[in-house]
Amino acid sequence: MNDTPLNLADLADLARESLPEMAWGYYADGARDQVTLGENPAAWQSLRFRPRMLMEVERRSLMTRVLGRPQPWPLVVAPMAFQGMAHPDGEVATARAAGMSGVPMVCSTLSNRSIEEVCAASREPTWFQLYVYRDRGASKALIQRAEAAGAKALVLTVDCPILGTREGDIRRGFHLPEGLICANLSGTAGEALPPIAKESGLGAYVASLIEPNLGWKDIAWLRGITDLPILLKGVLHAEDARIAAEHRVAGVVVSNHGGRQLDSAISTARALDEIQQATGGSIELHVDGGIRRGGDVLKAMALGAKAVWLGRPVLHGLAWAGGSGVSFALSLLRNELDEAMALAGVTSLADIPADLLAGPWRGAHGGDTVRP
Repeated sequence: MNDTPLNLADLADLARESLPEMAWGYYADGARDQVTLGENPAAWQSLRFRPRMLMEVERRSLMTRVLGRPQPWPLVVAPMAFQGMAHPDGEVATARAAGMSGVPMVCSTLSNRSIEEVCAASREPTWFQLYVYRDRGASKALIQRAEAAGAKALVLTVDCPILGTREGDIRRGFHLPEGLICANLSGTAGEALPPIAKESGLGAYVASLIEPNLGWKDIAWLRGITDLPILLKGVLHAEDARIAAEHRVAGVVVSNHGGRQLDSAISTARALDEIQQATGGSIELHVDGGIRRGGDVLKAMALGAKAVWLGRPVLHGLAWAGGSGVSFALSLLRNELDEAMALAGVTSLADIPADLLAGPWRGAHGGDTVRP
């Protein structure tokens, strides 16, 4: 029997077999009843292609531009905390694999490996994900540290004024295994999570340190202390995307935090469609949440995204085979995207037909024309 995974679902099964229950649950679970967690992939699956034939598809280009920079394909490795639970090399292995695939990785504030190590590991740009602290001096110091390490963009998570309740983590008493630290917090807010009480250590950490009163005024503050391009991660409403464009950020990431924050939040596929309809290309749009097939990537691009962000499947590859497993996951998705383009009659991501997609919820806000 061939044990090589054929798709990202197979890879998830292999990861679950290899991970301790606490680590698997932390990576896999969503908030509360996990409604949004399930609806994210379902929304991509509900969209249908209208393929064109006789389009001379022998030569295809997956090239795109992300934040103005050419990339061989439209992917960003999403920020994910505590990758050391999946593999001893953690974020360093992920960064190296992302670099070999020609795509950026976003290093989490809650990385087990330092931003310096992660930037040094990749041949491609590393971006840094930021939670703003109540202590703005600590936040500024962390941004300056990321800049000095060579980070090329700042990703501000805006959907986490408080932490959504993940009941599985509470039941399992989630904590970092012995020997793992929050390496980016050294010299700022401390390396270790608070002791576990009735909630997870992560929840106590967020409640004690993260700024719950973040507002649009803080975008101006960030732009005043860094020259890095800023993306806002966690946008689901068209009006927020419009305001973000007014604040001259580099882009927004349409995201519901992988279903880990507000349960029953709108799926990212549907939110992307609405936001693209409303903003009309005035701001660069990225998207994450439930991307599990190359066809999903093509659907996201047809809905107006410039890049998709991949999260849990990267962790699954890391748990299965370290950096080689991450490379394998990325190559699976890239090959599926190439196949989907050929079968849909698309030869370039820059020339996706406006009528490529149909879906059960698309007519409620402007019909199926999604690209100018």
